Amino acid sequence: MSFIQTRYNLTEADLEKYLGEALSKGGDYADLYFEYLSTTSASLDESIIKSASQGVSVGCGVRVISGEKTGYAYTNDLAPEKLIHAARTAAQIAAGPTTAKVAGLEEPQGSQNLYPVVVGPSDVEFSRKVALLRTADEAARAYDERVFQVEASYRDSVRHVLIANSESVIRSDTQPLTRMDVSVIAREGERIERGHDGTGGRVGLDYFQTERTPRDLSHEAARQAVLQIGAEEAPAGEMPVVLGPGWPGILLHEAVGHGLEADFNRKQVSAFSGLIGRKVASELCTVIDDGHIPSRRGSLNVDDEGATTGRAVLIENGILKGYLQDRLSSRILGTPPTGNGRRQSYKHIPMPRMTNTFMLAGEDDPQDILRSVDRGLYCVNFGGGQVDITSGKFVFSASESYLIEGGQVTRPVRGATLIGNGPDVLTKVSRVGHDLKLDRGIGTCGKEGQSVPVGVGIPTIKVDQLTVGGTNVLRAASTFQD
Repeated sequence: MSFIQTRYNLTEADLEKYLGEALSKGGDYADLYFEYLSTTSASLDESIIKSASQGVSVGCGVRVISGEKTGYAYTNDLAPEKLIHAARTAAQIAAGPTTAKVAGLEEPQGSQNLYPVVVGPSDVEFSRKVALLRTADEAARAYDERVFQVEASYRDSVRHVLIANSESVIRSDTQPLTRMDVSVIAREGERIERGHDGTGGRVGLDYFQTERTPRDLSHEAARQAVLQIGAEEAPAGEMPVVLGPGWPGILLHEAVGHGLEADFNRKQVSAFSGLIGRKVASELCTVIDDGHIPSRRGSLNVDDEGATTGRAVLIENGILKGYLQDRLSSRILGTPPTGNGRRQSYKHIPMPRMTNTFMLAGEDDPQDILRSVDRGLYCVNFGGGQVDITSGKFVFSASESYLIEGGQVTRPVRGATLIGNGPDVLTKVSRVGHDLKLDRGIGTCGKEGQSVPVGVGIPTIKVDQLTVGGTNVLRAASTFQD
């Protein structure tokens, strides 16, 4: 129990006492979520470091579940009297006729380690992080004379969590997270366009020296901005759309992923409610949520309820197989948890959330997919998107797309939006490439006021018919931010 004593000055007996207080008014289950978070961030604009910050936050959330009722309270003061007060507050909210018992705490053996970072980002000199931003600024400005504005940002965090519950389970984890972004504005005459690139994951600072460097990010952001200067207006109407691999998986995340979260389905407000075992997609489509891919942004050794993350098959060969479960939904629905209980911080109640969500690769050559389209749109990068969970309707803005004419990728276009329906769009997938890619490691998903890091991915796919809105037809107010 040395981790508990060192980080939080607690003992196993202390945890059992607080859980006992949480269940003092009755309840089926209780848990404690302790969090110690250290963060660093810096941003550059106009070749000047405009802001920089470092901080630490600490706190504990106490939850009690009684039937379908949840009581939750939190404190940023870990003094015993404050923790007892939070436990009693949660107990009052969720008072119930039954009372669970706490009978000792034990950490499971053989825990996975998905992000064995040798040197945590918070342990690296701040000057090295600033140097990344300066390198990015210089590289972007040298790329093309039309680049006139560069913004770069860096952020990292190390989150130490401790979770104890009334089912005698105690889990701890140390979760690093880093991210770097570069945005570039290019100008030619009166035409001004923007490009963006970023990367990150549960990695250390050496990732930006060996995997994707600041120069790589700057050149990609500048390429996008310069490309858009020469782009023409996107067409509008129904047409075949080919989605490129990797980042376009945000369409899958929004159009399908949210609708497969168990809380929406147990409340019968999802377009996928009651459809388990039924065909909801083309037989070419298998959709996975996998929270235990090493070093990925959406990965976790344990979720925010202490469950080991794993691989959940959501759709298999077009058939809906299951939903993403947190503890509350799995208790109500009578199904096992899937390790998808997530929360933004100790101040927030956990709920079912995605981790890394992607479609498995198919057998088609991506070039053959493009050659199969006489006239359509090829979307390579996206901005934001949103979905109505109940109806399944979605809208996305494409930040980089091209016309397909006679089976060839031709002219870049700008201002394209994709409009469709989640349960319908996957039924129109007719080709799936063998080139599955995961995103660059910058996804942040918003739901009910909470933001968590996630990953997305997709191979090249062809959707036979999708509505494309041209410039200013419809703008997406994003719930998924890059």
